[in-house]
Amino acid sequence: MNNDAKDGRSLAEQIASTLAERIITGRIAPGERLLQEHLAVEFGASHVPVREAFRRLEAQGLAVVEPRKGVRAAPLDPLAVMEVAKMRAALEPLALREGAARLTSADLRRLDALIDAESSAQGIEALEKLNAQLHGALLEHCRMPYLLSSIADLHRISARHLFATWQKLDWQARSSDEHRRIVAALRAGSVQAACAALAAHIIEAGAALADALRSR
Repeated sequence: MNNDAKDGRSLAEQIASTLAERIITGRIAPGERLLQEHLAVEFGASHVPVREAFRRLEAQGLAVVEPRKGVRAAPLDPLAVMEVAKMRAALEPLALREGAARLTSADLRRLDALIDAESSAQGIEALEKLNAQLHGALLEHCRMPYLLSSIADLHRISARHLFATWQKLDWQARSSDEHRRIVAALRAGSVQAACAALAAHIIEAGAALADALRSR
């Protein structure tokens, strides 16, 4: 990687994105130190963009900065899982309410297809990607970019918890069924029921993730 930032992002953004992916998927373990000097060498960067990347990861809840100790990948905490779930359960129904009137028949068919793919997905990478696409498709018409940005940050944290616990979960079929109920309510024109089903789905998924973390 070089300072040209060929994909249009700053070098700090590229470093933060790469480290976020490693933390989310567990390649960087909870509590593992992020060494500024080593990362500067790896990315061919000065310490300035590395420090900026650390700040971005901290803001996303993926890293913790400890005075005089450096930076570590954030721990996995069941209480944090539920905090994130409660935040998502408040924000995602808000986004859905704002955008539901703009969902088209084609949008609903796309959601059906994503749920079908989710129900038969093999492996955590495929399952997490489809889940993110599905939730994104539900909310994409809300026209509130700050809200969607906040939700995306929360999804990254949730994805990390999913990667850490998926082998202990028996959730895939239930998740698909709950997603189908949300879409069925939207197809029936009941936005309120769809939002309630979405909030319940997020809270119940969070509780399952938190329980799996406690049993590790």
